[in-house]
Amino acid sequence: MSVNYGSIFNTRVTPQSQPIPGAGQTANSAGGFAWRVDDWTQLERFLILGSEGGTFYVSEQKLTVENAQAAVRCIQADGLRVVAQVADVSQNGKAAKNDPALFVLALATGLGDVETRRAALAALPAVARTGTHLFHFLEYVKGVRGWGRLLRNGVTAWYNGMEPGRLAYQAVKYQQRDGWSHRDALRLAKPVPASAQHDAIFGWIAKGWEDIGSDLPTDESLRLLWVYERARRATSEDEIRGLIREHRLTWEFVPSEWLGSSDVWAELLPNLPLGALLRNLGRMSANGLLVAGKPEVEAVAARLRDGEAIRRARVHPLAVLVAMKTYASGQGVRGSLKWERASAITNALDEAFYLAFENVEPTGKRVMLALDVSGSMGGPDIAGMPGISPRIASAALALVTMRTEQQVIVTGFTAGGGSPLMHGNRPGWGVTGISVLDLSPRQRLDDVVKRIDGLPFGATDCALPMLYALEKGLEVDAFVVYTDSETWAGSIHPSQALAQYRERTGIPARLVVVGMTSNGFSIADPKDPGMLDVVGMSTATPQVISQFIRG
Repeated sequence: MSVNYGSIFNTRVTPQSQPIPGAGQTANSAGGFAWRVDDWTQLERFLILGSEGGTFYVSEQKLTVENAQAAVRCIQADGLRVVAQVADVSQNGKAAKNDPALFVLALATGLGDVETRRAALAALPAVARTGTHLFHFLEYVKGVRGWGRLLRNGVTAWYNGMEPGRLAYQAVKYQQRDGWSHRDALRLAKPVPASAQHDAIFGWIAKGWEDIGSDLPTDESLRLLWVYERARRATSEDEIRGLIREHRLTWEFVPSEWLGSSDVWAELLPNLPLGALLRNLGRMSANGLLVAGKPEVEAVAARLRDGEAIRRARVHPLAVLVAMKTYASGQGVRGSLKWERASAITNALDEAFYLAFENVEPTGKRVMLALDVSGSMGGPDIAGMPGISPRIASAALALVTMRTEQQVIVTGFTAGGGSPLMHGNRPGWGVTGISVLDLSPRQRLDDVVKRIDGLPFGATDCALPMLYALEKGLEVDAFVVYTDSETWAGSIHPSQALAQYRERTGIPARLVVVGMTSNGFSIADPKDPGMLDVVGMSTATPQVISQFIRG
């Protein structure tokens, strides 16, 4: 009996459990084969998504080590480029959390050449914009270097470079974190104060004020410290409310024993920054302030619908998504807080999510959005954002495109395992494991997230969208696949399925792969200019996708 060599070695149809011959693929974390992204791409993924919680297949520790090693290789290759990339991601709000940027900046400070170390420390005030950021950085840098002259100068510049009023605010609001305090940082940096005001603030940090007196200081930069000391010593709710009203205090300045009062929060509400507002919606609802019918509900809803304010505050879409999911649950992620939801706030959160993105220009193309709903997409939260799995984030991001495009099909795909995905009340598999999802851009985000989160799941086969389009005779100009790239279950690789679709339909279809985890793999062939690898959910992601689809 002769051997069918073509069925064993085939560059056009290769099972995902084997590498495409000659394509340079490597085994991914799930046992399939994909392209390993280069170190610079992996660095960007890590800066945007981090490795908190790991992935479905890889532990947090292992994923962090892999990303850190890629970052070190980039630092050794071009440290100044790394520092510039860190500053870009951090300052432009591309990441939901700033910790990965601070970590890589610490690596550059300790492991780069002299020029890189100087650049990293010069970038410290721009990347570490709050006291908490500084403490994270100091804890990270402790693992790669000691307190030499460059580091002392860099930390000194962080303190002395601030206008005194802002420094006083940082000293009060962010007092300690990660085992670090401002007193620790000043003791090690030994800064010479840049002004008399800096000297007074450093003195307060080091020793506090035993006697604050009864009069407000004439120096404006010291007034905040005096007010904070007054609030700390307050003996009644009326006194706290008066201080908040007179000095426009934010909630971090109020001792915790007063934060259970709805009247105290009513005074705080006008001064709350948008980020703090999102994080405290549940608390204010639980204590009776944000209850349907109260004027404070409409005031909060109006702020959440203010697109310009959202952009100025650099509110990340994931932060809105976390707030929306937490608020919709009616109870806190931790603790015993419970509340009744107000529809005006739920609707405003829905609007705020879309406002957090840059304006997206429609492509005018025929687009298929393909959501990987396999088991691995239900894995650990992305970017350390509580309750936001890759599957939920991808559904939310797809809705942004749905609201923009006129010709769009939304599908969910998974290979084997679980029950069929349903289209209405009828099985809707098409190619085994894929279904058109009956979603509308007019649906509210929390409803769509709830539906996607409850879909059945199985194994990962990212070739299914292209195979489904071929089987059904669909004309598609661009496939946008939201996945963790841990594809392994199919009889053909996604890039090969795309090649078949192009060949049989004559449509030069493009493929955009939106990676929802910071692993080192992609299903997009780096040699194919018609494929694009995108990472995460930054404010610019939908616009980048739109520009690529338009060519």
